[in-house]
Amino acid sequence: MQVNLTNKVVLVTGASRGIGKAIAEVLGEAGASVAVHCNSNLELAQKLATVIGHNSKAFQADLGDAKAAEELLNAVLSHYGHLDILINNAGIAIASDMKMNGEQWLQDWSKTMAVNLTAPALLCRLAIPHFIERKEGIIINISSRAAFRGDTADYLGYAASKGGLVALTKSIARAYGKQGITAFGVAPGFTKTEMAQDFIDAYGEDYAIKDIALTELTEPLDVAHTVCFLASGLAKHATGATIDINAGSYVR
Repeated sequence: MQVNLTNKVVLVTGASRGIGKAIAEVLGEAGASVAVHCNSNLELAQKLATVIGHNSKAFQADLGDAKAAEELLNAVLSHYGHLDILINNAGIAIASDMKMNGEQWLQDWSKTMAVNLTAPALLCRLAIPHFIERKEGIIINISSRAAFRGDTADYLGYAASKGGLVALTKSIARAYGKQGITAFGVAPGFTKTEMAQDFIDAYGEDYAIKDIALTELTEPLDVAHTVCFLASGLAKHATGATIDINAGSYVR
């Protein structure tokens, strides 16, 4: 089985590095035109778009700003004329000590929710009418193992935001399936990315491996290949589901 995404336009948020970069690359290999979103690494995003080819293009937006999220989708639609697949991958993880100043804790919480949950919700809300008009569309939201297993006290906001993303995905799948829209979640566990490097540097890779069932940590490509399959349209009847990719560290 070979996935062919030729002539498909895909927006991938947070695509300049890590899991998002791997997703963009794999989709490009399948023939897709990728709208490569980044927050600040525009040069990296532009280089990636050039490597991918297929009229891929970099788009910069701070998804902590609701207006910027709306402008991002409008810019993608303006450039390509249509959108086939929306992949909400961008996310942040802020460590917030429960004993820290209450105002700062709330700021961290609000920022996490803005990027991890509100921005995906806004992008979905804006894409759905376009998908309804075209009578088809695929949404893939990158959640986290933390949505199901929970996380440490310092990452309450992160886990809560990712749990909300799972509920958002289910609701869209149930509400819009008959209008040609399918929605899926992908929930990675600890994945070997730049974002995770601080943990690896502090505790060592062996410490992280003790928590999983396999002998090696999950790589971004492990997530990207699953996303590409979901983007193919071949998993239509799995709409509403969230796929776990956590090396057996949490089995449900």
